[in-house]
Amino acid sequence: MIFLNPSGAPELGCDACGCRWFDRRTGTCYECSTPVSEESQAEYRQALVEFAQRRSAESEEE
Repeated sequence: MIFLNPSGAPELGCDACGCRWFDRRTGTCYECSTPVSEESQAEYRQALVEFAQRRSAESEEE
């Protein structure tokens, strides 16, 4: 599950409980300990790439 924070940047949320906090060492949700799937991580990385591209295009317009 991907959320957008107030600045428009993507944040990865837990598919099981919706929590936005993950232990990066173990790859699990802090709230419910559900592992972050490879698919979710890939979707999040793609969302980060798209966000960076949008920000870059916006700064070029200014």
